[in-house]
Amino acid sequence: MQTVLMRWRDDAGAFDCETRSDADFVLYFGPNATISDDRFQSALRNAYPDARIVGCTTGTAICGVDLCDEAAFALACSLDRGTVKLAQSEICRENSYESGAALARDLAGPDLAGVLLLCDSLNVDGIALLEGMRANLPGGVVIAGGLASDGSAFERTIVGADCAPRERFVAALGLYGTGMVINQGCAHGWDVFGPPRRITKAAGLELFELDGKPALDLYERYLGPDAAELPAAALRFPLLIENPDNPTEQVVRTVLNVDHQKRSMTFASPIPEGWSARLMRGALDHLTEGARVAAEQAAGQSVQNDGGLALLISCVGRRVVMGQETADEVEAVSSQFFSGLLQAGFYSHGEISTSSSDQRCGLHNQTMTVVTIQEAA
Repeated sequence: MQTVLMRWRDDAGAFDCETRSDADFVLYFGPNATISDDRFQSALRNAYPDARIVGCTTGTAICGVDLCDEAAFALACSLDRGTVKLAQSEICRENSYESGAALARDLAGPDLAGVLLLCDSLNVDGIALLEGMRANLPGGVVIAGGLASDGSAFERTIVGADCAPRERFVAALGLYGTGMVINQGCAHGWDVFGPPRRITKAAGLELFELDGKPALDLYERYLGPDAAELPAAALRFPLLIENPDNPTEQVVRTVLNVDHQKRSMTFASPIPEGWSARLMRGALDHLTEGARVAAEQAAGQSVQNDGGLALLISCVGRRVVMGQETADEVEAVSSQFFSGLLQAGFYSHGEISTSSSDQRCGLHNQTMTVVTIQEAA
């Protein structure tokens, strides 16, 4: 497997290196304006007329160990023996399960090793999307990817799949071949504080009550002076939720907004009623260690050869908390891989990965997710 990383030069309307025409698939990430530009899309299609071209918006792209807040890049991948197939669909919250099921049925087939999934984050029920896919794919198929982002604006996220990127769209790239080696890791590094609370009232993305009391009341009490900065401060204090029927099923959830009148909080992903919840906070060294652990998990089964891709999907909340130190988590990931593995990725509104705790593919927030894609010799 051969990979080429190309940075877009907006002033020149071209990529910064010579392109190759033999790629099987191309991934791209960048700001809304850039990836929607006809010059950007035409440059990709002209350079790779036979490739499947898939990408989405991000507030911060990861190029090697560099972070690019206002730049776009593309990653061209040529497989030695494997093949790819692209499925795409319009999507909304109400039909997310059906969309996931249809994508899975379209991709299902012999030698399907994994699915790389990119989706608009503002118009989807990510959990239902994944449930639909899991129900229609064999258990051994890896599902990984992320939800498009626009930094912390949460205004417009778009996805492209052999077409101009647009809202309410999901792309699923199937990777096929007995020699495909796809591994993943997912960890966060956040620290819990305060006692566990029961989610006594919730509906979809909105959390109303913890232990029978208004959720925002408890949140403000624990945050103290930081509560004055809500909802922005909420990115620094995510919630760990746990399934009481399966304590190993734990996920981190990010607060997007608060409603002072209803005393409720709106999250980036659904909050199941009856689960337990604990507040979390981040120390920079612990978040960096979480990223290293995710890379270590993915690197454990990597093939030691000269080609392959390490795709990093981190969370915009981590970017906000870590600020200028964000590069530390990217370098921590890089330290776990051999030099032949090309590292790239993006900061998302949600990470799609199998959790090390329960081995089920799920939608995560505030994690570093690492996916390695290689071919065995």
